[in-house]
Amino acid sequence: MKQTFYSNGKLLITGEYVVLDGAQALALPTKFGQNLIIEEGLPNTFEWTSYDSDGSIWFESSFSLQEVLAKKEFKEDKIKTRLVEILYHGYLLNKEFFKKHSGYKIKTELTFPKTWGLGTSSTLINNIAQWLEIDAFTLLKNSFGGSGYDIACAKYSSPIIYQLIDGKPHTIETDFFPDFIDQIYFVYLNQKQNSRTAIKRYNEKKADIKTIIPRINTLTQQVINATEIESFSKALELHEIEMSTILEKQTVKETLFTDFNGVVKSLGAWGGDFVMVVSKENPLSYFLDKGYTVILSYKDIIL
Repeated sequence: MKQTFYSNGKLLITGEYVVLDGAQALALPTKFGQNLIIEEGLPNTFEWTSYDSDGSIWFESSFSLQEVLAKKEFKEDKIKTRLVEILYHGYLLNKEFFKKHSGYKIKTELTFPKTWGLGTSSTLINNIAQWLEIDAFTLLKNSFGGSGYDIACAKYSSPIIYQLIDGKPHTIETDFFPDFIDQIYFVYLNQKQNSRTAIKRYNEKKADIKTIIPRINTLTQQVINATEIESFSKALELHEIEMSTILEKQTVKETLFTDFNGVVKSLGAWGGDFVMVVSKENPLSYFLDKGYTVILSYKDIIL
């Protein structure tokens, strides 16, 4: 019997990095996501094919149930190793599942280009959790790790405030749809930067985190509750300054867009895939002139 599961992609607007230590974060589920399609296959075998949004295959392989149960490592294939690891941890959370049927033909289908970074991994984790009838947050914690805000976005279809309280995920749906929504854009930076240096600096400055979290929480609330573009922009700019200090890194506006008349806000890990732009005037020509061709309106990308 064919089964299909779907999960939303994500964009983290506030609380990057500090969400790991209990700060409130505003996160937005996207109109783009990933399908997981399960069909019966050969006994004791997983046949796996992953499709990008243009229909091209970006991963294709097969492995046995025995390899999953042994959590086999494939040194020549990191993606295959990671899939086996996810399924292994899924098995530990529901050992009865693979006793029902042990052969599967599995397809994943992204509805966004894989390079966009909207949650190829988180949508997969949530889809697998739905399929195996287990808790997605626990599966994430046991396999990839992370705060889990992306899993919450995969599950919810409206803006959320996400927070770890005593290490446990808490999600509140929030009514974030300001009057100036048409002046919010998302620009793809065409590059995936290594964020490990920034994370290392962040982790080295843990002593300062207790003081910054209340300020980030206040700014997150100001962003959510802003009724005018000026107060919204100001809160985002202050958020960038706070994180710039912690990460000892220039803001994305200071690095790439010093002459832009508006706000440019890093999303998720700094140096990541998308930035959020707030501008009273249409910024299309500005970013096109700089070579950035993927410029999406709020309504284009956010659920």
